[in-house]
Amino acid sequence: MGVKPEIKDHLAQRASNGLPEVWQAPVSEIRKNTHSHIALKQPLIDIHEVRQLSISGPTSQLPVRIYRPTDEKNLPALVYFHGGGWVLNFLDIFEPSLRKIAKHGNFIIIAVEYQKAPEKSYPVPFDDCYEALKWTIDNAVSLGIDPLSIGVGGDSAGGNLAAAVAIKVRDEKLINLAFQLLIYPCIEINMDYKSATDFAEGYGLTTKSMNWFWDQYLPDKKDHNDVYAVPARAKTLKGVAPAIVITAEFDPLTDDGRNYFRRLNEDAVASIYKEYAGQIHGFFNLGGVTEDADLLYLDIAREINAILGRGN
Repeated sequence: MGVKPEIKDHLAQRASNGLPEVWQAPVSEIRKNTHSHIALKQPLIDIHEVRQLSISGPTSQLPVRIYRPTDEKNLPALVYFHGGGWVLNFLDIFEPSLRKIAKHGNFIIIAVEYQKAPEKSYPVPFDDCYEALKWTIDNAVSLGIDPLSIGVGGDSAGGNLAAAVAIKVRDEKLINLAFQLLIYPCIEINMDYKSATDFAEGYGLTTKSMNWFWDQYLPDKKDHNDVYAVPARAKTLKGVAPAIVITAEFDPLTDDGRNYFRRLNEDAVASIYKEYAGQIHGFFNLGGVTEDADLLYLDIAREINAILGRGN
């Protein structure tokens, strides 16, 4: 089928903007350019409450945004870590998507603004995300959250963080994490899989830029074998939370997600996998551009509720 027509148009529009690649300009300029992200032009649906606050992280105060679909108590919760190569993006970009998922699923979403590389490289972003999960657990009752129905999730670099957090939760026996949501995650630093070659350029995220992002997050090579930095290094995934793994057909990271799904299955972790035909990395934030984004939000809500044994 190829790339969907609306995605071709979107890629052409992006190319016409003439913005530099991530390695071609100072990080400050690249970050400034994200303020023109198309998601910031999307309308925001009404939900019961969106609350912004700051929590204490290991080394800094962390902005948190809580999406509450209703005033019901004892709701499940998704602690969400956003994508952007551990370097870019901010919570406003993800607001249209997260509002819809919270409403479709009737669960609470807690999105955290973790500190970014290269100023704050590994383990700082990971530690921030783990602390945000711990804060959610500690405050579950006051937040109206069912403490037995808390999961983590994220897209791209956020998927890496979610997978790593899920492994540490298992290792530390923190809680019985209910689920992990991994949207086109980056799991393996060595991109020696076929999709990284087949879709290296021309589909939004490039293999070269992904390698640059890894370099910012893990400048010290000794961290390349740290399971909490590179989840593919885990000797076993047995005992981690049930997983929802989502990929896009035309993405350098497609095989990364597929390979992790296979590992999960091999280690007897209940998991589901869905690949969106004709789609590219980043389509999670392309509501209003492609109908697949809205389909994705519905799928996420349905699959999380299925894992939790809830009707939707």
